[in-house]
Amino acid sequence: MVNVLDELPTSAMRAKWGWFVALGVLLLACSFIAFGNLFIATVVSVYYVGMLMLIGGIIYLVHAFQIRTWEHILTWVLSGLLYTIAGICAFANPVLTSTVLTLLLAVTLVVAGVLRIWVGRRLKSSRGWGWILFGGIVTVLAGVVIVIGWPVNSLWILGMFLAIDLFFQGWTLVAFGLSIKK
Repeated sequence: MVNVLDELPTSAMRAKWGWFVALGVLLLACSFIAFGNLFIATVVSVYYVGMLMLIGGIIYLVHAFQIRTWEHILTWVLSGLLYTIAGICAFANPVLTSTVLTLLLAVTLVVAGVLRIWVGRRLKSSRGWGWILFGGIVTVLAGVVIVIGWPVNSLWILGMFLAIDLFFQGWTLVAFGLSIKK
């Protein structure tokens, strides 16, 4: 797979360094807004997921009627209806949806952490295996901390993840923009 950035001449990106920095600053500002009200950031996250589910559901439903055999139509219609209902639920009750999504996030972190621990132990003969093991332990602990605080933390945990992501993406773009300027 060819990376699009590999095809861009460095000079073309260098000429646009200011856009990278500006986008980074915008993302940093959004992260501070999100950190300022984690509940609202959580609701925004839920609405975003809900919007994606609605769009996906509608696409599934439209696609279902492009299929000509009944056995396949039924599968696509059911999938489309489930996506659409999930999207509607996200808009109808964002607090309940954030509770469900937070629990899914916690379970996912625990499972991913356990898998990383397993991989780290299997790589014991390789240099650096301890870092993979350490990363797995931290991921499991993050999932367990979320489960311990659940469902109360579901009012802010998704917003905090959004704010942290916006913060790191913002700094990354600012650093990238300033580094290609030179």
